[in-house]
Amino acid sequence: MERNLALEFVRVTEAAALASSRWMGRGNEKAADQAAIEAMRRAFNFVEINGTVVIGEGEQDEVPMLYTGEKVGTGHPPETDIALDALEGTTITALGGYNALSIIAAASKGCILSVPDLYMEKIAVGPRAKGVINIEASPTQNLKAVAQALDCPLEDLTVVILDRPRHEALIREIRSNGARIRLIPDGDVSGAIATALEGSGIDILMGIGGAPEGVLAAAALKCLGGDMQGRLVFRNDLDKERAREAGIEDTNKIFTLEDMVRGEEVMFAATGVTDGDMLKGVRRLKEGAETYSVVMRSPTHTIRFIQAIHCAATIKAKIGL
Repeated sequence: MERNLALEFVRVTEAAALASSRWMGRGNEKAADQAAIEAMRRAFNFVEINGTVVIGEGEQDEVPMLYTGEKVGTGHPPETDIALDALEGTTITALGGYNALSIIAAASKGCILSVPDLYMEKIAVGPRAKGVINIEASPTQNLKAVAQALDCPLEDLTVVILDRPRHEALIREIRSNGARIRLIPDGDVSGAIATALEGSGIDILMGIGGAPEGVLAAAALKCLGGDMQGRLVFRNDLDKERAREAGIEDTNKIFTLEDMVRGEEVMFAATGVTDGDMLKGVRRLKEGAETYSVVMRSPTHTIRFIQAIHCAATIKAKIGL
């Protein structure tokens, strides 16, 4: 894939962020999500790819746009796998919280793992701790391994975890070791990315979150040189059947970062919808709006932060308002 495509993907996440930000703090999750999906789909029509959504906003009969298996782009080469979350943080946006993003990951055809909307146990770290994590080990063992890799006391580590009742035992074990914890209400893609950003104050992501978000995080971490492992978590036999229908025969498989995102050419783009640790949210101006985005490429581990000002006419063209 050409490197210029990375900037085209940013234009798509910008459109989704601009549209969904109009619903920030208005308490309507469905409207915010639908606005992002519709704007993202329209923006994809101008991207020169023959794209297939491998992680999208649901199944074809559940969500009318950007469903898994949908074709996006102009239909011209290159053939491209697309993983997306038009609005990662619907509740965050509706409540006016932090760390809501619009996200796209892209790679060559057949290189992004397609997973249904199930749960996934995850552990993620940045480049300095690459190769030392093991999802089959205990949290204590992983904390010790990461502390050694980072050459710091275990007590100096900070672990980011989704604030959910299911993590009570995990939180107790981490605290018993003296490590610090940052609980987040939603947005574990941002949490995973933070492990690979110098100065974020986050060293490890642990816990159970969405499987599609796990693959999106893996794409970003591949671009950043980080590491991640994941394992699907099933609530019942129906969940296992959904995994098998998606082509995942081994329901006990431990997915490495390379299992989730293969190949040498991976791109990741995100635009802030609300303010967060990595990106500011959309800012409304008198005659338009301002967006803050990041774009990454795996071959060079390049990270570009993009601040853009959109005039009112441009916004209307992008999001159809």
